[in-house]
Amino acid sequence: MSALASSFRPVASRFLAQKLPLSAVRRATPVSFPRGSVRSFSQSPFWQLKKYTESHEWIELADNGKTAKIGITAYAAHSLGDVVYVELPSEGLEVSANEPVGAVESVKSASDVLSPVAGTVVRGNAILEDKAKFINESPEAEAWIAEIEVADAAELDSLLDEAAYKAHIEAEDH
Repeated sequence: MSALASSFRPVASRFLAQKLPLSAVRRATPVSFPRGSVRSFSQSPFWQLKKYTESHEWIELADNGKTAKIGITAYAAHSLGDVVYVELPSEGLEVSANEPVGAVESVKSASDVLSPVAGTVVRGNAILEDKAKFINESPEAEAWIAEIEVADAAELDSLLDEAAYKAHIEAEDH
């Protein structure tokens, strides 16, 4: 395949290097879409689905808008040090906002994981039962603590976005 491609390369280069008369160049006409049919990225709700708490938990609402994953932030994982045990919630547990949904123990200390919103636990992250240290490797992605069915998605509006959370961390460190 590469021999075939290299044999066409000189021909393609010569063809592209030729100057075409202006009349041969077609002008691109702008395509118009019906109003409201195109969503820009800035209006997409998906970039705002991850929120943070001042107590260093994160919550990420799923595309269905009903379930969310909860975990600890990278800052919290770094502050805890090497995680040795994760207490996962039991399925069906109903939690209110700011109630413990689990706990994380490290060589330095132990800390409750608080639910940022009210809801019902769907499941805990079984990976963490056998490999608690995974939280140190992927705290804000695959090492979530619990998945919950959110009682009221509007509660997420009161939480911090990424920029506000970073400002909170900087203020806390100083």
